[in-house]
Formats: sequence, C-alpha cells, structure tokens
Amino acid sequence: MTVESMLRLIAGVFVAASVLLGLYVHPYFLWFTLFVGVNLAQSGLTNWCPMMTFLRMAGVREGDTVSS
Repeated sequence: MTVESMLRLIAGVFVAASVLLGLYVHPYFLWFTLFVGVNLAQSGLTNWCPMMTFLRMAGVREGDTVSS
C-alpha cells in the first residue's frame, strides 16, 4: 500500500467509526467526523496532511512517480 491509499483507508475508517460511535455511543463522537472532514479539506488546499507525515515516518512507501 502506498501513503495515499493508506491515507484514504484511514480517513474512511475514521469517518465510519466516528459516525457509528456518534449514533450508538454518544453524539459528541460526531465532532471527530467534523475534524476528519476539516483536515481533509485543509490537506486538499495546502497539499500537506499530518497523517501522511506519520505514515512516511512509519515507513509506508510512496506512490509511483511515473505516470502511465
């Protein structure tokens, strides 16, 4: 898995988990959903995401630089 595909997977799992927790545990978990969404919007505007930094430090490989 590449950094970008791992980031999408993590974001999807975080959103799904926080919505389920917000529905079945406590509505305050929906704030985490908002946090993930704002972070995704920020990374789209600035081209920088904190989770990508952590994934690179963890040794997840970068995507291919050659476009086909």
